[in-house]
Amino acid sequence: MPGAKCRICRRVGVKLFLKGERCLSPKCAIIKKPYSPGQKPKRRTRNISEYAKELREKQKMRNWYNLKEKQFKKYVKEVLDKPGKAEDAGELLIRGLATRLDNVIFRLGFASSRAQAKQLVNHNHFLVNGKRVNIPSFQVRKGDVVSLSEASRKKPIFKNIQIILKKTKTPAWIELSAEKLEGKIISTPTLAEVAPPAEIHSVFEYYSR
Repeated sequence: MPGAKCRICRRVGVKLFLKGERCLSPKCAIIKKPYSPGQKPKRRTRNISEYAKELREKQKMRNWYNLKEKQFKKYVKEVLDKPGKAEDAGELLIRGLATRLDNVIFRLGFASSRAQAKQLVNHNHFLVNGKRVNIPSFQVRKGDVVSLSEASRKKPIFKNIQIILKKTKTPAWIELSAEKLEGKIISTPTLAEVAPPAEIHSVFEYYSR
């Protein structure tokens, strides 16, 4: 059964890749049922309020990064509280979210979803610059090297990881070495590169109310 995660994607109308490989298959719920849960397929979409739109965009972003409301709100509020130009806010938010260790693990291809990436980090499978890190929210920086630990390479879950990594297309700000089972942060991720599924300004408007 698709479950709650698939209903999240259907509710916001965007594929958020919350179920790993299932999201890439014809079984994806948003492909089979491209309408909100409880809504009939051909029902005309009604106009929604500005608040409802902002809420929907916020939910898209929060669920895309697999964060609890309190966690996501903290990232947004930290950006809103910083002095500077409004147009820089989106870049700052994306930078903070994209450089979380669990997101980097997902983008490198070690995990099929951000939820799985968070679990793998929690279980001490990864190193940052040679040191074990088990905090999903850990912020990686330009120049950092993220690698799979030697002990974890023998685990069944990583049995075919080199084959998987060789098929992985990483973003421009990450350099992947499938042979070494590691990735290096070569630049700071930008809003344009990350291309999130939500309107950033609506997210800020929601939390500015």
